[in-house]
Amino acid sequence: MDCLFCKIVSGEIPANRIYEDDDVIAFNDINPQAPTHALIIPRKHIATLNSADESDKSVLGALSLAAAKIAKEQGFDQAGYRTVMNCNEHGGQTVYHIHLHLLGGKAMGWPPYQNKLKTA
Repeated sequence: MDCLFCKIVSGEIPANRIYEDDDVIAFNDINPQAPTHALIIPRKHIATLNSADESDKSVLGALSLAAAKIAKEQGFDQAGYRTVMNCNEHGGQTVYHIHLHLLGGKAMGWPPYQNKLKTA
């Protein structure tokens, strides 16, 4: 398998790990969009959220619990933070190994960006 994140999990590619447990690894995003921008990935390869099944419930929950732990460790849990999981091309997914983005350290607006929808 030629998956970038699987290579990070195996240690073949180094990453600045900021958290890890039996289920997930978290590291800083190389193109941060906030003062703290971490990617939280499962050790198990799951290509997209659509690929997950009933047996993946615990690992999907582990991603969110890790985000909360990291936010607390980084000191912005009470101020607030955002988590995002992209799915497939139109969702903005570029690495096909599910990952949860954790963004914190600044106020987040909504919508996250302005994008005019094209109508037919």
